[in-house]
Amino acid sequence: MSNLLEQLNSQQRIAVEQTEGPLLILAGAGSGKTRVITYRIAYLIEALGVSPENILAVTFTNKAAEQMKERVARLLDGRVQLRSGSPHVSTFHSFCVSVLRRQIDRLGYTRDFSIYDEDDQQKLMKTCIAELGLEDQVTSARSVLGRISFAKNHGLTPEMLYQQAKSDQMEKIAALFDRYDARLRQANALDFDDLLLKTVELFYKSAEICEQYNRRFQYVLVDEYQDTNRPQYQLIRQLTLMNQNLCVVGDEDQSIYRWRGADIQNILSFEKDYPKARTVRLEQNYRSTQKILDVAGAVVSHNRERKGKTLWTDRAGGDAVKIYEAWNNDEEAAYVADEISRALAQSADSSVAVLYRTNAQSRVLEESLRRNGVAYRLVGGFSFYARAEIRDVLAYARLASNPRDATAFQRIINTPARGIGASTLGSIEANARAQKLTLWEALEDELAARRLPPRALNALAAFHMLGKDLMADHASLPMGQFFKSILDRTGYVEILARENQPESQDRIENLQELVNAALEAEEQGTTLAEFLDHAALASDADDYDERARVTLMTLHSAKGLEFNLVFLVGMEEGLFPHQLSVGDDAGIEEERRLCYVGMTRARDRLVLSWARERRRYGRDSMETSRRSRFLDEAPPNLLEPVGATASKARTTWENAVNSIAGAERFLRERGIDRPLPKVRSSSSRWKLGSRVRHAKYGIGTILDCEGDGEDSKLTISFPGYGRKKMVERFAGLERI
Repeated sequence: MSNLLEQLNSQQRIAVEQTEGPLLILAGAGSGKTRVITYRIAYLIEALGVSPENILAVTFTNKAAEQMKERVARLLDGRVQLRSGSPHVSTFHSFCVSVLRRQIDRLGYTRDFSIYDEDDQQKLMKTCIAELGLEDQVTSARSVLGRISFAKNHGLTPEMLYQQAKSDQMEKIAALFDRYDARLRQANALDFDDLLLKTVELFYKSAEICEQYNRRFQYVLVDEYQDTNRPQYQLIRQLTLMNQNLCVVGDEDQSIYRWRGADIQNILSFEKDYPKARTVRLEQNYRSTQKILDVAGAVVSHNRERKGKTLWTDRAGGDAVKIYEAWNNDEEAAYVADEISRALAQSADSSVAVLYRTNAQSRVLEESLRRNGVAYRLVGGFSFYARAEIRDVLAYARLASNPRDATAFQRIINTPARGIGASTLGSIEANARAQKLTLWEALEDELAARRLPPRALNALAAFHMLGKDLMADHASLPMGQFFKSILDRTGYVEILARENQPESQDRIENLQELVNAALEAEEQGTTLAEFLDHAALASDADDYDERARVTLMTLHSAKGLEFNLVFLVGMEEGLFPHQLSVGDDAGIEEERRLCYVGMTRARDRLVLSWARERRRYGRDSMETSRRSRFLDEAPPNLLEPVGATASKARTTWENAVNSIAGAERFLRERGIDRPLPKVRSSSSRWKLGSRVRHAKYGIGTILDCEGDGEDSKLTISFPGYGRKKMVERFAGLERI
């Protein structure tokens, strides 16, 4: 084993060899924590002769668990003949299932219990809501389940939740919690939260079983300890009652899941919970340049809730961290796309990530990358126009402009929920088939004939009135105002706001960004039909290449990854840090940790950007932004201004042409203060945004057309090949 340990640095080696008693390994970003865990397991088996079955390692994802197993197997391959199985390496939930399958009968369940996933839970909750007659009194099954999950993970029973309720709504949720638990038990089923909670309950109730697992797992290792919640903390405490050979690995500066129930105090209070604990800091970073580490460290040092560490690297040189100040979010996106194009041209092996705080920010970035012909992949969510809430609102717009659109009708008739069930929709569809009517005509026929029950007719009448109102708005309102009307009349945003869930806020911001997109398109003279075509094309799977070297994702999705070049965009107060955290010290500290995580994803180059102006929801003009406090917390001498930030120059025409407002500002700065005429689409027979096929480059999208007839020049974006300019008569294009 000695030659293996020689591959570790001094602190890593101490962390591996300190096997007895509690140990806290504070592993900074990029410091090789997985390496330490796997070497520690191998060391226990080979050097100390510990039986593999006496070792338990738990982490959070199946992928991480599989990687650990593979790396341990490679380390021991040819060196040790495993005497009794392998170490138990799994996720928390998988470990709990293995325990409960053997012992859950002690809690009144049978061992063939079912595990309910999210869909199962929602269906069951809908049944509970119906049984209690609360269909019109709670927002949604999803929001109720979110409240129940929060209660479970904070040790609250239905009775306790009811006693603490300060409103009728919370009393109803407590009643649903009680009914939901009863129905789960009746079905001999557990949800994901129960897997943890029932295992903890089992260990508390049965000293015999708890002792059995303590004797079996004499060495326990926990990965990503900063992300553990209260039940996971309790589980680990119960597993280490007899001996305290517990090793936890984590980084308090990367605790970013408070909204999921993670409790940073678990790692901050480790020495208090285990008074004999030793602490080892892994501070040598193997990923980033020192300049990147210095900026990230300076920002996160403003947090109070941390133990502290100073990351260093022996990598020499490296670019300074860049800061770019854009006039608006369009210019920011254009700058990012241009820089990415240059980076990809300079290096065939470069990997790039664009990180943002909310999913809604991807829209302008995606469109700018498309204009530059840059292939990318989206992580942590669907393409902007493919997200469910965006498709819902676009379906309303489609039906208002074309009442014959059957797909749009079916999508929105009960979205948001308005009490129109599958049987009612089935009656309309059957009527349409029998009389050869469109679904909209069949709806009107059902309302006139009044064959359905009164409740169904009332719900259909309300939907019919909504549709007629939106059709009138479509005919009379500008496009941006029309999309605002859809949100207002449907109550979509209000319903999401009442759910009070983190994902609901993301969906609200996506809807608001859709209105912004419509306003911008309106400024450029785009019609509603053209806008809907663009949205349909933008969600086409052909536009995405999984092998692309450019990745767009939220900061939360980026944890654990690394890239040569990283852009952190939208660094403005109210966006990052997010407005929901403003005024909350703990929330701001988590946002700062999120910033640290984003910065430390970069290996070679890091670019931070913000926009002076950003379009806010439903506004006809941009609003002034204030740069993020995180930019001010980074020492100025560590940041290199680039672009307009560096020169303080006036607006450039290259950036200005991204919008009518930008072009007008460009002219104003040069003494020409007049509005530009609205630009209309080309009269060419080639429609902008349409798809074509080329013999060499495959399927592409038409971005621009100059002139008419066979001599017209077309600019076409081909995924994987970039933008190509072609003369129509020689291009040999096939319409799709």
